[in-house]
Amino acid sequence: MELLDIVDENNNLTGEFIDREIVHSKGLLHREVGVIVLNENNEMLLEKRAVTKKQSPGKWALCAGHIEAGDTPENAILREVKEEIGIDITKNDLKFLDVFRRDKKFSNGQHNNTYIYIYIYKTNKKVEDYIIQIEELSEVKYFPIKNIEKALEEKNTDYAFYDEPYIKEILNRIK
Repeated sequence: MELLDIVDENNNLTGEFIDREIVHSKGLLHREVGVIVLNENNEMLLEKRAVTKKQSPGKWALCAGHIEAGDTPENAILREVKEEIGIDITKNDLKFLDVFRRDKKFSNGQHNNTYIYIYIYKTNKKVEDYIIQIEELSEVKYFPIKNIEKALEEKNTDYAFYDEPYIKEILNRIK
C-alpha cells in the first residue's frame, strides 16, 4: 500500500491520506514529482515505461513518481531518481523549476489528477551510467529537445505526455 496526501484545488494539504489505487480510481487531487535530466548536449533523458505498468505502458516518459504521505517534494524526487535510474543525487544537484497542474484520464479508467513539482538535473552521465529498475522501465535514452517538440506537435502516442500542455511549457523554459 502506498499512501498519498490529498490536496485541495490550491495545492493545500487536506489532512487526508489515501491509498494510491483509490486515489487514481477516484481521480483525487494529490502530488507528484518529476525531473528533467539534461546532458551536456542539452538532450533530455526519457524513460521507457515497462509494459506491465498500469499508466502509459511501453511509453517514453519523464523520471517521475508520487510524493508519499508526509514526504517532501525534494525527498520524493531524490528517492525516485535512485529507484528508477539508479543514481544518487543531492538536493544541491537539483534546480526547482515550478509546480504544474496535471489532470489526465487514461483508457484503463485510471485518473491522475495532480500537482507535479518539476526539477532540473544537469549531468554528464551517459545512458550506460544509469541502472534502471526493470519493474518500472525497459530502457532510458537521451532525446534532443527538438525531437520531443516534434513528437508533441505530431501528438506522437509513443510518448506518455504527448497531450500534456505543461510539457511544452517546460521545454520552452529549458531551451
